[in-house]
Amino acid sequence: MFQSILVVCIGNICRSPVGERLLDSHLPGRNITSAGLGALAGRPADPLATKVAGENGVSLRGHRARQFTSDIAHEADLVLAMESGHRRDIIRRAPQLDGRVMLFDHWIGAQGIPDPFRRERDFHEAVFRRIDAAAKAWADRLTTGNAAP
Repeated sequence: MFQSILVVCIGNICRSPVGERLLDSHLPGRNITSAGLGALAGRPADPLATKVAGENGVSLRGHRARQFTSDIAHEADLVLAMESGHRRDIIRRAPQLDGRVMLFDHWIGAQGIPDPFRRERDFHEAVFRRIDAAAKAWADRLTTGNAAP
């Protein structure tokens, strides 16, 4: 089933690292990674995203942004995109992934998770809460076997 999950956003310094770490905490033993469609490759997680995550018990220590490639995505059983535009871009870049790409917030309304980069703290906190709720929903679906895409 879904043993390898790739979480994707744009820069790979705010949303996808948080999503990666939250999913990893809820789904131990699975290979969960992240990447960005326009990654700020090599950069650590955004300082405010790191602070908000840390205040909520999630460490982004050691994260380094990496660029999305079809090779990276091909290794994943499931690719979770933060926005519908990201999903379309992933499928455009790697059409063979069409059936394996879903929205990170699929189980909580599929509205997409907005980018908090260079936004105020309150916005980061709201995004963290949405990512957390979505990660819990995915973990529930994947551990109960109810995650048919």
